[in-house]
Amino acid sequence: QVQLVESGGGLVQAGGSLRLSCATSGYIFSFGVMGWYRQAPGKQRELVARITRLGNTNYADSVKDRFTISGDSARNTVYLQMNNLKSEDTAVYYCAANRDLGYNPDYWGQGTQVTVSS
Repeated sequence: QVQLVESGGGLVQAGGSLRLSCATSGYIFSFGVMGWYRQAPGKQRELVARITRLGNTNYADSVKDRFTISGDSARNTVYLQMNNLKSEDTAVYYCAANRDLGYNPDYWGQGTQVTVSS
């Protein structure tokens, strides 16, 4: 049973930083892709950033140059470093993993709340 456990969310002022962590029950590069998604109240869940087992990364346009996704295979953990946070980044952030290289996650974490105050 694959488990993804997020941590690191919280309340931060606009312009501040947070680092989210996603600890997995397996070797992170056994997955095709690991990613971070978010869902704000009243909005659909959206992809924030993803990293493939080959190390390729993709970001939503709204977070480019502010957020960085990375993986630590020794700790089986994927991180999302979020800098220069804006109020519109407020959402529940979910870690996800794909068995393949596609865009439909097979596994999800329980989510962690990020609130940015203006």
